[in-house]
Formats: sequence, C-alpha cells, structure tokens
Amino acid sequence: VQLVESGGGLAQPGGSLRLSCAASGFTFSSYTMGWFRQAPGKEREFVAVISPSGGSTYVADSVKGRFTISRDNAKNTLHLQMNNLKPEDTALYYCAKGRSGGYDYRDVRNYDYWGQGTQVTVSS
Repeated sequence: VQLVESGGGLAQPGGSLRLSCAASGFTFSSYTMGWFRQAPGKEREFVAVISPSGGSTYVADSVKGRFTISRDNAKNTLHLQMNNLKPEDTALYYCAKGRSGGYDYRDVRNYDYWGQGTQVTVSS
C-alpha cells in the first residue's frame, strides 16, 4: 500500500488549495478514505472522510462549508478542496486508508495506512 499526498504549499488567508492523494497497492474503490491534519505540538486531527463509492462524506465542524472531500475511483485518487483558508488551517495534512469494518472513521485507530503528509501553511 502506498499513499502519496501532493498539492500543499503556502496560501494567503481566504485563499484556496487542492490536495491530492495518489493511492496504489490495494483496491482503492473498496475502502473508506480520510484526511487528517497535525499542527506542531498538537494531536492528529480528523478533517474529512469519504465512503468507498464517494456517495457519502463527512467533514469536521472546523472546516464545514470550506473544505470538500472527493475521490476519483477510476484514477485511484483522493482529493481535498480547501477554500477560504484560515491561519488555523496550517498543518501537515495526511491521507489515510480506512480499515475494513471500521466504525468511527473520525478516529485515527480506524485507519491502517498513512501517507507521508503535505504541508499547508496559511499566512499573509
């Protein structure tokens, strides 16, 4: 299993970034996928989750209305569209593969593989 994030960088407050996660080594369309983030000195935090088909999504309250998770099962790719970015969104962003039979995908323990992360910095 390999998960490779891209698309991070420096954005101004109010700006946008689109993160991507290229997945390989497993049947991507069969698994729930999630995005998490971790700021320096803080625990890894749930951001968004998407069902295997992409028909069901859920985002954290802190990003609701600003971030959108999506997937392209034909291209084995996960995305996170981030709009109206705020300085508090600054973090290392990770994509993760959900465990089969997981219950609460807001919990890091329900993920078994992680990417290396892509840095998002929001600053003027």
